[in-house]
Amino acid sequence: MTTTNTTTGQGASAPLPVQLRSLTKYYGTGDRAVTALDDVTLDFAAGTMTAVMGPSGSGKSTLLHCAAGIDRPSAGEVLIGGTELGGLDENALTVLRRERIGFVFQAFNLVSALTAAQNVELPLRLAGSRPSPDEVHAALAAVGLADRHGHRPSELSGGQQQRVAIARAMIARPAVLFADEPTGALDSTASRVVLRLLRDLVDSRGQTVVMVTHDPAAAAYADRVLLLADGRLADELPGAEGAEAIAARTAALEVRP
Repeated sequence: MTTTNTTTGQGASAPLPVQLRSLTKYYGTGDRAVTALDDVTLDFAAGTMTAVMGPSGSGKSTLLHCAAGIDRPSAGEVLIGGTELGGLDENALTVLRRERIGFVFQAFNLVSALTAAQNVELPLRLAGSRPSPDEVHAALAAVGLADRHGHRPSELSGGQQQRVAIARAMIARPAVLFADEPTGALDSTASRVVLRLLRDLVDSRGQTVVMVTHDPAAAAYADRVLLLADGRLADELPGAEGAEAIAARTAALEVRP
């Protein structure tokens, strides 16, 4: 296991939540090998929201999965809070993901037989902890669903289900929250609610959020937007440039030779 500290001109500081160093990922071998990520180096600072975009097959989901420890890279390093994931065995990696990484999926991935409260506390229970009712209530209250604690997923709207999924991801207070197309299954109204919630987690709690999205309007909520093409970082721009500018840059990548 490798631990790395980043430094500033004023001396040592806490390690960054996420660091990617020459990250490379191949699928297949020989003539059939496909390069999904090609020597990507990136830093993600604490208390920031980053959107990752790009054409289909650009490597954005692979980047997210490798950064979150769901998939292992073929080469390069992933560091979460200074801990290099390549030095961990599967058991240690599982513990790190459980304690320091939150992940939100497009399909919510809630357990249908459990209530909202039971879904939120599930990761801690699987880890052998027994969260207090107050702790679970606070997690649901933070996403505006304190009055839905006893509802099962089928009794909640899509937007409410995604907010339960965010509460579940946040209850362990992760170093970084990864979100894979978190608004992809939602209508525009529910999408705005979820995006404002993610933005508020960054602004009010200092949470680090890394989000893959195909939607320029969603990307505009981020502090910066990373554009991938052919497994490489092709461009970077601030989310403040707005959805139209982000859409134009993304379209240019899709039509380039």
